[in-house]
Amino acid sequence: MTPTPARALPLTLTESGPATGRPVLVLHGGGGPATVAPIAEHFAGTAPTLLPTHPGWDGTPRPAGLTRVADLAAAYLRLLRERHLSDVLVIGSSLGGWIAAELAAADTEGLISAVALLNAVGIEVDDEPIRDFFALDARGIAEYAYHDPERFHVDPATLPAERLAAMRANSATLRVYSGGPAMNDPALRPRLAAVTVPTLVVWGESDRIATPAYGREYAASFANARMEVVAEAGHLPHLEQPERTFALLDAFAARTTRR
Repeated sequence: MTPTPARALPLTLTESGPATGRPVLVLHGGGGPATVAPIAEHFAGTAPTLLPTHPGWDGTPRPAGLTRVADLAAAYLRLLRERHLSDVLVIGSSLGGWIAAELAAADTEGLISAVALLNAVGIEVDDEPIRDFFALDARGIAEYAYHDPERFHVDPATLPAERLAAMRANSATLRVYSGGPAMNDPALRPRLAAVTVPTLVVWGESDRIATPAYGREYAASFANARMEVVAEAGHLPHLEQPERTFALLDAFAARTTRR
């Protein structure tokens, strides 16, 4: 479906799937909505699915006051409220996982019934810093982010100038929201203990941007979470091992619906 502007903010939403059923909100990371489009397509077969483009990505406008992950979480909570959505399954990848965690912590109305985090960033973990993504070139990103870097490495020299400019703009937007290389909010982790909805933490075993040890600490931060490790996958397990990742997400979705 063609993305359409959302009403409350300059959000761009791609909506797909049936008109009824349990809503699924899919939140992308620094690579933009294309990186989680397979997740949205998978769930759209049976569920109304929302895939926002975070303001500032892919040429979309970002208001000057929208600078924090918490701001994005507030915008998406407002979206759920305005759409009268409940029993929402939120799935977030990388930065999108951080937004999902913030959403769950801020949801005082019980609109969200389950959260799935895929190699999320956002919390501070002693002795497990997140790799400085902004210091890596394209080869370095492939080496640290993927189990099979040769399959996913793209030489920037082969890309058109427009695509390179878009990638640089997305990276600059990521830096704004994440606060820079640390990619965490020290105040987030203590608040996650109050999140009681079921939480699934999925982690690619070969991730060297945010390691599985970091993921275990993330899962331990919630009151009701479990972690699943996906072999032969890195920071984006749904791209390297879609069948394994979707099987975990499907089982979790079936187990946690209120309907």
